[in-house]
Amino acid sequence: MAGQIHLPTAPSALSASAVLPVAAAERAPVNLSAFLVLGVLAIAVPLAANTLWLKVATGVMIYSLTAMSIAVLYRRLGLVSLTHVALMGCGGWVVLRLAHGFDTPFEVNLLCGGLGAGLAGTALAWPALRMRGLYLALVTLMAAGAYAILINVTQFPNGGDGWLGVAVRAVAFMPRPWIALSDQAYFVYCCGIVALGYALIGWHEATRAGRGWAMIRRSEAAAMSVGVNVTLYKVWGFALSGFLAGIAGGLLAGDLQFLDARSFPAAESVMIFALTIVGGAWHWYGALIAAALYRLAPAILNNAGVDGNAAYIFFGLALIQALATAPKGIAGQIAGLLDRLARRGSQG
Repeated sequence: MAGQIHLPTAPSALSASAVLPVAAAERAPVNLSAFLVLGVLAIAVPLAANTLWLKVATGVMIYSLTAMSIAVLYRRLGLVSLTHVALMGCGGWVVLRLAHGFDTPFEVNLLCGGLGAGLAGTALAWPALRMRGLYLALVTLMAAGAYAILINVTQFPNGGDGWLGVAVRAVAFMPRPWIALSDQAYFVYCCGIVALGYALIGWHEATRAGRGWAMIRRSEAAAMSVGVNVTLYKVWGFALSGFLAGIAGGLLAGDLQFLDARSFPAAESVMIFALTIVGGAWHWYGALIAAALYRLAPAILNNAGVDGNAAYIFFGLALIQALATAPKGIAGQIAGLLDRLARRGSQG
């Protein structure tokens, strides 16, 4: 039966590829509807939104990639990481430094930013080899706090001299990619990068890495008994998660064309993780819901004359509700509703 674990008599000779396919609900959450939705948004939003709301929508796209990176660890390995906003900052720092110091193409800078954050993510994998749950969350939160202190001291590169590239007075803005100079074009560009991020996650979850992660989440002992290299796959998961967060940080740098150290406090890592749980880490559109709550909801409140920080009150209530009654978040509730409607339609 799908989802069952079969332990053979000679486990040492097996690898993660020996694990049976996991249940359909646990396989790669990406399907063609993800790319269809992103395509529709890429066309409709630039046509309908003014400058303000286009900026907000671009932020939603960027932070959906961050939520995706968090969901990979939580959904596939059951690990809680509270440092992804800091990893975004790592990626953004690399992108800005390369752009100002070497004038390399944006895509090269973006890839290097993702790789730099991926390396930082692998460093966080080592505590995960020995601890889980609250202890791992505290360690990653302290790492995010350390990054916030470090970046407040060193600041982000802004076209100055020296290795850090910081100028006290004159500030240079980083150029965007030549195919996405306008806000409208940059939103479409971000939609394309997010689609590639979905595809990358889907590819990983459909291969040996995904099967290894599924086994580790269910039972590390069972995974080791069938020859799954737990160390390798945990480090792999953190590296992929960090890479995606770094790409998101690079996109944020391109959107604003500079970064400020105040944009990456440790508390924001806690908030984006909580909203990833509320949005739903088990479905592809959960990341979009999480990012919309994080960027769109405060903007709507501000536009209505209400302090956008009031959204955090509702976020807290939503998290309690999700943990108590909807462990798969808003996306899980939507999926359940659609399944019930489909069954009723087939019966009728």
